[in-house]
Amino acid sequence: MSRIGKSPVVLPAGVEVLIAENDITVKGKLGELQMKQTPEVRVSLEDNQVLFAPQDDSARARALWGLLRSNLNNMVQGVSEGFSKKLELQGVGYRAAIKGKQLKLELGYSHAVLYDIPEGITIACEKPTDISITGRDKQKVGQVASEIRSFRKPEPYKGKGIRYVGEYVRRKEGKKK
Repeated sequence: MSRIGKSPVVLPAGVEVLIAENDITVKGKLGELQMKQTPEVRVSLEDNQVLFAPQDDSARARALWGLLRSNLNNMVQGVSEGFSKKLELQGVGYRAAIKGKQLKLELGYSHAVLYDIPEGITIACEKPTDISITGRDKQKVGQVASEIRSFRKPEPYKGKGIRYVGEYVRRKEGKKK
């Protein structure tokens, strides 16, 4: 039995869920998200709650039961509150700035790195060393943060690079004479 799948998704005020035959649509104050519905899991809307149950006792139905519930919960949270990730740049001369619909990163390379900001994502730079990524789709926010971090991952000797706020980078000792 799925512990996650058993618990219902409670809908906050201002969020509505439309369950069709093949897809589920969630609308809220931050926009609209859609997800494909699988025939192995039964989805029902009762008393401002979304309930999930497997159609049969197959392994696939039991596997998709909790997954579908978690994805719908993330969608409900995304259209009502949104998701955000924060990155910080550490290193001499490392800077970030918004230039139109692009994020300009100066990371110690000979040229600046330009990253196109995807639709549905908002990037802000309060300070030249801080990047804030917000959006309604949890997967897309995490993917954008990961792509930006991949331009210069934190290295273990001096700790320079792009890291998540609060991320611990294990430091190594350098060469000895």
